[in-house]
Amino acid sequence: MSEEFNNLTVVKHPLVQHKLSFMRKADTSTGGFRRLLREISQLLAYEATRNLDMTTMRIDTPMEPMDAPVLDGKKLALISILRAGNGLLDGVLELIPAARVGFVGLYRDEETLQPVQYYFKVPDEMQNRLVIALDPMLATGNSSAAAVQLLKDAGATNIRFMCLLAAPEGVKRMQEAHPDVPIITASLDSHLNEKGYIVPGLGDAGDRMFGTK
Repeated sequence: MSEEFNNLTVVKHPLVQHKLSFMRKADTSTGGFRRLLREISQLLAYEATRNLDMTTMRIDTPMEPMDAPVLDGKKLALISILRAGNGLLDGVLELIPAARVGFVGLYRDEETLQPVQYYFKVPDEMQNRLVIALDPMLATGNSSAAAVQLLKDAGATNIRFMCLLAAPEGVKRMQEAHPDVPIITASLDSHLNEKGYIVPGLGDAGDRMFGTK
């Protein structure tokens, strides 16, 4: 846990930090950025799924029968916060291919600066699933907090938020709105600039991932 925020876990594993440094580089190609994001998402997912409930299943090994540990309960729900969340989703799905998948689409109203919902589709029985919300950047936290509220409104009670980078402003906003939601990230960066971008950051994750401007 972060000393400053009790709901924040910064994953400082050397492989995570190494890959993140290359993602930050301005001259990293779109393909390279996408590959690194997929790889780092799997490493972050190890931390996000650390305390999953377990049970046992009777199996036959080549040597003898045994009671082997397996995941318990309903399949996980991975929720991509569009559009950039899809970059994290691809990697986590490789790690947890049986997970159910949902999508939350939000945009910021330029006049009110408040998030507006344009799409929402999630798995059923959300109250019985561990829900992992995915968005590479936790900047102001307004859209992330709104997305988590939509998931709670859909019945989710066990939610974790996984991002690549976080700004202190966004973590504080999430902690105020949803103190029960742990945040897992690769870095707590310095601050937001006047345009709401994370500094030092890596630019717009969606644009870098999809090759758009």
